[in-house]
Amino acid sequence: MRMVLGIWMAAVIGAAFFWSPPLRGLGEAGRIFYFHVPCAWVGTLAFLCAAYAGVRFLGSRDLDWDSSSAAAAQVGFLFTFLATVSGAVWAQEAWGRWWNWDPRQTAILMVLLIYGAYFALRSSIEPAERRASISAAYSIIAMAAAIFLVFVAPRLPGLDTLHPSPVLPGNDPERGIEPRILMVLLAALAGFTGLFVWMWRIQTRVDRLLLRREQNR
Repeated sequence: MRMVLGIWMAAVIGAAFFWSPPLRGLGEAGRIFYFHVPCAWVGTLAFLCAAYAGVRFLGSRDLDWDSSSAAAAQVGFLFTFLATVSGAVWAQEAWGRWWNWDPRQTAILMVLLIYGAYFALRSSIEPAERRASISAAYSIIAMAAAIFLVFVAPRLPGLDTLHPSPVLPGNDPERGIEPRILMVLLAALAGFTGLFVWMWRIQTRVDRLLLRREQNR
């Protein structure tokens, strides 16, 4: 899997820079969206997986599900941070400022703070069972808050956003997205999703080993 994933990601990077045409109205700087959009997608997917694993723990009381939930949240935090950084890089090119307190920028920052508090909460609770229960409940609430902040709040009346449309612009509005742009974007989404699954599995193993060591003290 690692070799296939590595080849796939190398091909995506090459296609993003050398095969795909510039995005209409965004120029060469728009190529960052081939990485920004998949990072944002994986961050959301990872937090959903963390909440799902939290629900499974609450139903089974199996601490392996807690490890899985925590691992997904860690990977999700990383990719959300990368989405924030890549978005700031593009904002500097497009708007002349790294940070503009745009509703979407503010929303993703709040999501990072929410999950930063999740990790702080986990580290402050010692008994594994109690930590798992509280973390599971928090992950479910945090996911609901993240969905509201990212997908609902920026669309509320009165909130103007500089953020481009969620649909990447093609060269012809009537024909939709230029085929090569769509192909590279979908390939990037698939590759980043595979990268998430691989990283999640590894981090879950690490967290379970740490749990076993804690229980054997």
